[in-house]
Amino acid sequence: MTKRRIPDEIGILGILIVVVLTLSLLSDNFGTVGNFQVLLLNGAVIAFLALGQTFVLLTGGIDLSTGSNVALTGMLAAIAMREGASWPVAALIALVAGVTVGVFNGAVIHYLRLPPFIVTFATFGIAASIPQILTGASSVPVREQLFAIIGRGSLYGVPMPVVLVVIAAVVLTVVLRRTATGVHIYAVGGNAETSRLAGIKIGRTTILVYAISGLCAAFGGLITTSRLMVGYPTAGSGNELFFSIAAAVVGGVSLFGGIGTILGAVLGALLIATVSNGMNVIGVESFWQPLVIGVIILIGVSLDTVRRRLSFRDLGRLLGRPGGGPPTGPSAPPGPEKAVGTLDAARAAP
Repeated sequence: MTKRRIPDEIGILGILIVVVLTLSLLSDNFGTVGNFQVLLLNGAVIAFLALGQTFVLLTGGIDLSTGSNVALTGMLAAIAMREGASWPVAALIALVAGVTVGVFNGAVIHYLRLPPFIVTFATFGIAASIPQILTGASSVPVREQLFAIIGRGSLYGVPMPVVLVVIAAVVLTVVLRRTATGVHIYAVGGNAETSRLAGIKIGRTTILVYAISGLCAAFGGLITTSRLMVGYPTAGSGNELFFSIAAAVVGGVSLFGGIGTILGAVLGALLIATVSNGMNVIGVESFWQPLVIGVIILIGVSLDTVRRRLSFRDLGRLLGRPGGGPPTGPSAPPGPEKAVGTLDAARAAP
């Protein structure tokens, strides 16, 4: 009889609910509609970066260039509009630039066999310097008022950045769960060499995930610039990178590849945004935030590790249900099973 595993997102959802309730008790201002709108707006950029980071982490890589890619793409959009381009053209230029950075990362990692940490860390420095070189480290105001639709607009009362995150999350979920490309991404993260022997094109998959990460970072840059209506060459150089990795990991995405979901990453981004917003509301100094979020990461990852080893049957036994008893041993970790399963699916994929 096949065991029913606890859904991967249950743990992070429970933690998110506890955090929201706790912050609501600590401050009357936290639970207001206005504050939740601010929370969601601030969390939209983190969510976009976490979505892209999830694809990279699923293959066993990491993208450290996302923060500076936010600055690069936002500044390119602002410069394009300053030079007379319409806002759709400027947005397209930013998206193409973000994808280009991602393709460069993926190509160098695959063809030169360099560690993702080294390549994306180098790209972080390059992408951070380019907008400062182009503008002399000065900000670029945006005069195109319609550009504000991206960061300040709304659709049926829902802020446009939140709408964009939902659309992106749905599309990327379909890619991961319903296409052969998604199967290949999980398989590469589970076992790259076995995937190669099974006929999966490792290079194409690697370049694709970094391109998606670059595209998501570009959306983050567009939202940031649109909200401020100013292109800042240092945008994204704060905690964005730290938060994006934290959101994905806390959401259940394995740092070793092959395990994780888009829904988990979105919930992780919500948790990080909630904690950051909550600490601002209750008056915690900003330098405490990385410490608190670091502790949350440790707790979340530890609980997630334990949860992955339990099944509903094991919980029933622990709770003393009739017919149950003490577990005879920990359930097998899901990683290898998932890797084999995805690899079998990969072989069957067209």
